[in-house]
Amino acid sequence: MLHVGGLLGLFTLGLWLFCVVDVITTADGDARHLPKLGWLLVVLFFPLVGSVAWLVAGRPARVAAERRTSAYPEYDRPGRFPAADPASDAEFLRRCRERAEHQRRKANETGGEAPPV
Repeated sequence: MLHVGGLLGLFTLGLWLFCVVDVITTADGDARHLPKLGWLLVVLFFPLVGSVAWLVAGRPARVAAERRTSAYPEYDRPGRFPAADPASDAEFLRRCRERAEHQRRKANETGGEAPPV
């Protein structure tokens, strides 16, 4: 019986430590239903119940989805600046098309062989 109580205590301690660190590292506005400080107090003063409550009701729902893939499509990601001048953007795209067409013609002339290294 002592082994079961010790394992349950060890499990509770591990869960409690995980939840305390998770609450602390969560951004201020991301916690659900309570402010971050409120969740921290609940988890600190009620280790088992507070930890389970944090995992079920307080932890941000999008944490798992963010770890799998980026939340931003390629062209909407932060830090990417759209072209300030549509004319220069159009010129850039025209040059890209010309270069691609030139490369296609050159590849067709050489029979699709790779250039010697």
